[in-house]
Amino acid sequence: MANNSLEITLRPYRPSDAEDFLTYTGDEKVTQFTRWNTFTSKEEALSYIKDFCIPHPYCRSICIHDRSIGFLFIMPQGGDDKCRAEVGYALAAEYWGQGIATRAVKMAISDGFKELTDLVRMQALVLVENKASQRVLEKLGFYKEGLLRKYTFHKGAVQDVFMYGLLSADPMP
Repeated sequence: MANNSLEITLRPYRPSDAEDFLTYTGDEKVTQFTRWNTFTSKEEALSYIKDFCIPHPYCRSICIHDRSIGFLFIMPQGGDDKCRAEVGYALAAEYWGQGIATRAVKMAISDGFKELTDLVRMQALVLVENKASQRVLEKLGFYKEGLLRKYTFHKGAVQDVFMYGLLSADPMP
C-alpha cells in the first residue's frame, strides 16, 4: 500500500551515509536483483560511496527525513548514444510495498529529462524474476519492450532480462 504521507527526497550521497547504505546493500534480499555483491563492511560501503556515488553525474540517495533508505542512478550514455540513459535503483527491504521506489524513480526521471538535455530515452534492464521492479516501471509508463534472452551474467549465471523504455515524449502518470 502506498504511503504518500512520507516525505521522500533525493540527494547526492555523503560519506556519512555509509552506515545507512550498508543496511540495504548488506541485505541479500535487496542485492539479489542488483549488480552488486552484498556489501559486508562499513568500509566497503564508504569506498563505494566515495568512488562511485559521489563522482557519478546522477547517483542519488533516496531519503526519508534525510536518512538514506535507497539508491538510485541515471547513467547517461556517451557519444552517439547520449540520447539514452540507464536507470537503476534499490530500496531497503523494510520500505518495500509502500510506493516509495515508484515515487523516487518518478522524481529522478523528471529531473533527468530536465537536467540531461540530450536525453530522449530512459531505459532499465530488469531480471525476469524481479516482479516488483517491473511493477515500478510499468506504473511510471515505461514500456516493456522485449525479453533479452541470456543477456547478462548475474550472480554467476547467464540470465534473461526485460528491457523497459520511456521516451521523454511518452505520457507519465
